[in-house]
Amino acid sequence: MNSGVLEKTPPKLLEASYAHCHDIARRSASSFYYSFLLLPERQRQAMCALYAFLRRTDDLGDCERSVLERRTALVEWRQALHRALSGEHDDPLLPALVDTIHGHGISRSHLEEVIDGVEMDLEPTGYETFAQLETYCHRVASAVGLACLPIWGCTKREALAPARSCGLAFQLTNILRDLKEDADAGRVYLPREDFARFGYSADDLRAGLRNDRFRELMRFQVARAESFYETGSQLMSHLSADGRRVFGSMLAVYRTLLEEIKRRDGDVFSARVKLSRWQKMRIASQWIAGGPAVDSALGATAP
Repeated sequence: MNSGVLEKTPPKLLEASYAHCHDIARRSASSFYYSFLLLPERQRQAMCALYAFLRRTDDLGDCERSVLERRTALVEWRQALHRALSGEHDDPLLPALVDTIHGHGISRSHLEEVIDGVEMDLEPTGYETFAQLETYCHRVASAVGLACLPIWGCTKREALAPARSCGLAFQLTNILRDLKEDADAGRVYLPREDFARFGYSADDLRAGLRNDRFRELMRFQVARAESFYETGSQLMSHLSADGRRVFGSMLAVYRTLLEEIKRRDGDVFSARVKLSRWQKMRIASQWIAGGPAVDSALGATAP
């Protein structure tokens, strides 16, 4: 146990907090949860604590309340995080999160960036260029990957760039998968410069128009995501065996989703692209023994 703030947290409170975080992660049936099971207990608990924070942050920004209420809730959540880091816990998940931050040396700036990213979604205006979208993706996804690295025992500077790239790949996959649902909710993440390039429009997207221009647009987006996966997969070579197991499982899940989008030639309107709980468990189980060799895993879409 670390000194300072962490010593003031009663052991029973900390134990209950980690159990609470684990319950949040388990009940979410997230694509990530089954990957956590591949880690030793201390790291698994840390990943659940981090996930619980991310889940709460996302839920505060994406609910039925007014924009003002959601913005206020996120401001209050940020303040609660600050107080928790000073030893004052307002929420049952925060003791475990603070223990994880201190115990693994996670930069609080990564968590602040996630809140920044969710705040960007409150009044979506879209993105003119990919560079603008990339900023959003970094905040809601790459920052998460950077927070995961110390939990996985990786402190190499060389790992930072591929971790950022993999976060971009994951978030681009999410954006493509959720294209219809987001458009129905008034959110269009694909850059306007890309719509112009292929002669397709956000209005066409909202109308569910699937023509050759849409398919070309989607092929371009899939290829972009694939390029980030190619760069991001290099992270594998910087990780320990435990880190490779969890990262390899996550990578396989998300590349499988992208492969399904590609197989459908971009049709994410007819049916939602998703993996069943069994499929997620199967992928995780393939990584129990460490998955494929590193050289093979770097180029694999899924084990």
